[in-house]
Amino acid sequence: MQKSVRLKSFELVAQDIQSVDVSLLHALSTGVGWPHRLNDWEFLRRAGRGIVAVDGIGRVFGSAMWFPHGDDFATIGLVITSPRTQAEGNGRWLMQQVFEQCGDRNLALNSTDAAYKLYLSLGFTKEATVYQYQGEVAPALPALPALNGELSALSIDRIEEITALDTSAFGTSRAQLLALLAEGAAICVLRRGGEPVGYSMCREFGRGHVVGPIVASNDHDAMHLAAVHLKDLAGQFARVDTREKGPFADFLQQSRLAISETVTTMSKGRRFLNRQANKPAAYGLAGHALS
Repeated sequence: MQKSVRLKSFELVAQDIQSVDVSLLHALSTGVGWPHRLNDWEFLRRAGRGIVAVDGIGRVFGSAMWFPHGDDFATIGLVITSPRTQAEGNGRWLMQQVFEQCGDRNLALNSTDAAYKLYLSLGFTKEATVYQYQGEVAPALPALPALNGELSALSIDRIEEITALDTSAFGTSRAQLLALLAEGAAICVLRRGGEPVGYSMCREFGRGHVVGPIVASNDHDAMHLAAVHLKDLAGQFARVDTREKGPFADFLQQSRLAISETVTTMSKGRRFLNRQANKPAAYGLAGHALS
């Protein structure tokens, strides 16, 4: 596998993403209109691994990250190519470097429209559409159905109480990621009979806050788990990424969050999404790169 590539007038070399100044990564994402802050990049570098494409004087022309969840699965994200190299094969070359690092792992990602054909050509299969809801939260949320269970805050030192629930919804353990997310998040747990049946997190990200992950077994539970955070964000910018189309999506719209864009969940290897009725499911994503 080549570690460098020539793109017209650019000779680019693969370099570990941990080795570059975070301000260069921030400039890269800003250049393509992505909302990541410096702190968001710092968090992502703690959570995952990746490479950047740099030229001979250290300028960053692309990035690609992957986030291992156990030994046989990873999500891919932050695949960014600078506008000057987007049509010259930089994205394909970056993905080849990621494939080499990931080995035989099954893979999943959320593709923008611009990258969709590239991922198809690399063997990824479409599974679902993710709707990015965002905006300033309504001063008063819509009425909710009766709560079945009890909602309570969860402290970071008790994060293991929701790891089995999350594994059931996500399909594989991401305990390490949950622990990292919990460091800067408000966490709410829904319990029935003393047992956790759903949870949600809310943390700062991009232009404001992201509510996710949200894990629940039905729309009503998911609405309550989202509402507990959104009510505290009235008038502030919030974002929820979801694959839902039904009552939960309606609740987000009635809370004045509108669809700003969509991405496509894709997998390579085993199928990623295997939702079962009345079983825990991911109603809200942790993020496009983290899923």
